[in-house]
Amino acid sequence: MKPPLDPRDFILEGVMTTLRPPEPPQGGTTSVVPLDAARLNLAPMGPVVNPEFTRFILRPFKTSTTYQNLKATGDGVFHIPDDALLIARAAVRAVAPTDGLAFIPAKVVRGLVLANACRYYELKVVELDDAQERTTIVAQTVASGTLRDFLGFNRARHAVLEAAILATRLKLTGAPVVLSEYAKLQVIVDKTGAEAEHQAMAELTRFVQAFKA
Repeated sequence: MKPPLDPRDFILEGVMTTLRPPEPPQGGTTSVVPLDAARLNLAPMGPVVNPEFTRFILRPFKTSTTYQNLKATGDGVFHIPDDALLIARAAVRAVAPTDGLAFIPAKVVRGLVLANACRYYELKVVELDDAQERTTIVAQTVASGTLRDFLGFNRARHAVLEAAILATRLKLTGAPVVLSEYAKLQVIVDKTGAEAEHQAMAELTRFVQAFKA
């Protein structure tokens, strides 16, 4: 299944939150399951989005927690942040509320909204094709909100975003290729970045240097 794409569709980089399904209730009782942040998964994602932001096409691998949670619950929240350091960290390790992040309950779906995001879209899965290792998931926007103004991305933030994407492809490219690209991106960060962007590049570089194929 490959949904027809509108020529105006585009890839939008952001972060996705999903919740691991709750454990079955003990003793057969039924109750409302609280939105437990301990079940939260936050991951960078680049879905294909239509200009109206009503349809999101995601392509996570079947090994990813995002795929497993979306298949089990059908609910997720996609966020547009301007925090390059958050995107960098989410690309290479598990990010949790213990990292100083705050979350608020979603309005419609069973999910959590990243409180420091600029905009968010609550999504319901309407189609899921996992015949291939990389899945195709079509989700519909059922609610959205604006939390604050988007501060924007300068060259350094764009460089960190690209570096974060490269870090997720280490198994395909190998560390030497990524480090070669990082040398170019580091120049941009050195020229235009603030403390957060420098920290993000440092953490990503350490991750890539420690990678063993």
